[in-house]
Amino acid sequence: MSSPSVETVTAALSKVIDPELRRPITELGMVRSVEVGEVGAVNVEIALTVAGCPMAKQIERDVKTAIAALDGLGLLTVKMGVMTEEERAALQQTLRGSQGPESPFNDPASKTQIIAIASGKGGVGKSSLTANLAICLAAKGLEVGVLDADIYGFSMPRMLGVMADPVQMDDMLLPPVAHGVKVFSIGMLVPPGRPIVWRGPVLHRTLSQFCTDVYWGELDVLLIDLPPGTGDVPLSIAQLLPSSQVVVVTTPQTAAAEVAQRAGAMALQTKQPILGVVENMSWLVQPDGTRLELFGAGGGAQVATNLSEALGQPVELLGQVPLDIAIRQGGDNGQPIVVSEPDCPAAQAYRLVADQLASRTAAA
Repeated sequence: MSSPSVETVTAALSKVIDPELRRPITELGMVRSVEVGEVGAVNVEIALTVAGCPMAKQIERDVKTAIAALDGLGLLTVKMGVMTEEERAALQQTLRGSQGPESPFNDPASKTQIIAIASGKGGVGKSSLTANLAICLAAKGLEVGVLDADIYGFSMPRMLGVMADPVQMDDMLLPPVAHGVKVFSIGMLVPPGRPIVWRGPVLHRTLSQFCTDVYWGELDVLLIDLPPGTGDVPLSIAQLLPSSQVVVVTTPQTAAAEVAQRAGAMALQTKQPILGVVENMSWLVQPDGTRLELFGAGGGAQVATNLSEALGQPVELLGQVPLDIAIRQGGDNGQPIVVSEPDCPAAQAYRLVADQLASRTAAA
């Protein structure tokens, strides 16, 4: 049996995907050398993006698995190294292309659908919706990112169960991946328990860096978890990402619906299209199967109706998500309900909303 050639080894390595950059290691310049010796001996050197790369063992394992499948393979040696400054600079150029250190989302050629999840007040389940929608959309085969723009009250790292820190490659940050979703949050950069005490200009600059310094790659959908209300951050997002669209979140309660309508009204003022309204905590299913509407009824539909009148075109009620203790539990342990209990009514409601958003992404 003949030994594998350098070309066949390289072809096998092209199927190894970097877990963070989500591209073949051959495209990223991570394959420093491939040598084939006598009796099928293969020596490969892989250059990791940074020293102490948290994905080093996985990459090495994937490299060995890919090459081990080749016919005629003899002794396999894989050497793991680290990129030089010149190699990292070349990689950054490959990733950013001609865009440079600017927001790729504002490139006219960008196909990323940017969806900001907004609410008028806190405690209505906006972050739970963001986390569950992200996983549902990723399960459909879409490339999904989540930007935690709730700087003061960040929660995405815990809710999505992010275990790794972002990798810093010179002036570029690589977001960790959880449940198939790229995630970035200021909570990954500050010690536990430390509050963020910033004024508006600092918030704006930070959000700008989240768009430019974080390498998101070619996303189909970027979900943005906004803070509640109509303050600095939603305004900055509208300015930094003018193509962003908005989903308004409320509960059935009249008071919450009135406040949620203000978040929608802000989107109208900033000329952001409103994709629809989601009503959380719609009811609690009793042991006998009846529904107990703890927070009243009709709030979501009323917000959708009022925004339709203000906009002059229909704004849909995308879904109603029932109360379920598993939503809270999933958010606490990093296993959102669409993962932990995928067949329950709440998970099905999240998937229904994701289905509608995905169909609009496909049509865009």
